[in-house]
Amino acid sequence: MQLTKFTDYGIRTLLTVAQAAPELISVSKVAEQNNISRNHLTKVANKLVSLGYLESVRGKYGGLRLGMPLTDIPLGHLVRQLEPDFNLVACMGDHQACTLLPTCGLPRVLQEATAAFLATLDHYTLASVAKQPDMILVQ
Repeated sequence: MQLTKFTDYGIRTLLTVAQAAPELISVSKVAEQNNISRNHLTKVANKLVSLGYLESVRGKYGGLRLGMPLTDIPLGHLVRQLEPDFNLVACMGDHQACTLLPTCGLPRVLQEATAAFLATLDHYTLASVAKQPDMILVQ
């Protein structure tokens, strides 16, 4: 399974903003520190603001700050909100895509594997991965 760049950038953005706390940090600075396009990161930041994970302060001295403590952000919940879907194969999203579906058990197995993946992420918050940067596997 591979997370989308959007989710990767979302996690990196939250961790970068947390490192800057209590200071505000601009989208441009987050983009620069993470080698991400500013335009793409703006979309990610807007989504994180709309979900309440970040607060945006406008103006010349504005920037981003956390909307809640990292301890209140379960990694599994965050990933579920940022990922568009978890369809690992075409037939998981569009049941018309495969003629083998009536006799194939692969979608069920992959759904079980995805559930296990997300259940593991549910055991961690962003604070737990921020304390141990070597645990951040999203790239």
